[in-house]
Amino acid sequence: MAPTIEDRQFTDSSVLTDFVINRGNGVKGLLETGLRALPKPYIQPLEERLCMTKIVPQQSIPIIDMSHWKNPRVASAVCDAAEKWGFFQIVNHDVPIEVLDNVKDATYRFFDLPADQKNKYSKENSASNNVRFGTSFSPEAEKSLEWKDYLSLFFVSEEEASMLWPPVCREQVLDYIRRTEVVIKKLLQMLMEGLNVKEIDETKRSLLMGSIRTNLNYYPICPDPELTAGVGRHSDVSTLTILLQDEIGGLYVRGNQGDGDSWIHVPPIKGSLVINVGDALQILSNSRYKSVEHRVIANGTKNRISVPIFVNPKPTDIIGPLVEVLQNGEKPIYKLVLYSDYVKHFFRKAHDGKKTVEFAEI
Repeated sequence: MAPTIEDRQFTDSSVLTDFVINRGNGVKGLLETGLRALPKPYIQPLEERLCMTKIVPQQSIPIIDMSHWKNPRVASAVCDAAEKWGFFQIVNHDVPIEVLDNVKDATYRFFDLPADQKNKYSKENSASNNVRFGTSFSPEAEKSLEWKDYLSLFFVSEEEASMLWPPVCREQVLDYIRRTEVVIKKLLQMLMEGLNVKEIDETKRSLLMGSIRTNLNYYPICPDPELTAGVGRHSDVSTLTILLQDEIGGLYVRGNQGDGDSWIHVPPIKGSLVINVGDALQILSNSRYKSVEHRVIANGTKNRISVPIFVNPKPTDIIGPLVEVLQNGEKPIYKLVLYSDYVKHFFRKAHDGKKTVEFAEI
């Protein structure tokens, strides 16, 4: 098929950058021009495309029922999943289904806004670094762009959110954060007990959940999904990530079978939340708990959304293996690092699998 006028106008990378990034159209706006072929900057190298032969169809990450969360077997299942898989899904977690549905609806409302309204929250225009509309991951550092738009919201206080967050999604995101906080605390309590940490005092609370960031992610239909990525291979820099995904699917997690390159689909389960260990918890646990690579594929027929909550240390915290983990003579694998330095290192490069954690290794 011959390229359309819309396809040809985006062969110039400066025109593409201006339209997608500078003018706030994102990849959603790119698709809405009538685009029929993937522009060259979005074509990933072969080694970064997910080959279907690497997918293990029979495998699944653990699914944990939280309805009897005080039962020791639940805590054991959570710690076991964090050690062996780095990922698990939770069901019957007490976050109401309407809260989850409301934040999904709010995500669509934000991305349905005209480009000039979304662009008010871009890096250049936003009133605060805590509110950021963007596209791909780090476009200035990437050789190949990712097929995703996002709104990133760093939570400081309800007062700041009421002043700075977009009105079309503000209340729904705040409610989602409020209602998941109880679940986050339960999970962290279980995971800390698994490390022989008997009490989460104020210092540890800051290390584990001193800051919260929520992203609204939008993955539009892609004309050539097999050539690009929704999100490239990476592990999160968080303590824990709590992910709400829609019914479309497309999240893949690196398998734990030791062959090094198998991938497992995380199937959408209505009402579930996907939990994954981040690099900060891997470092704090001296690698007992594993942050695992994951990626998102593009979709050729349906738009997809997801809403992760990244539970992090405070930017000013120093992270390293916890004293309780090392008290039996275990040798530290990681040095002490300022968390904000770790995060800056993550964002100044393209997604590159698990390489970020090398920044903290001794």
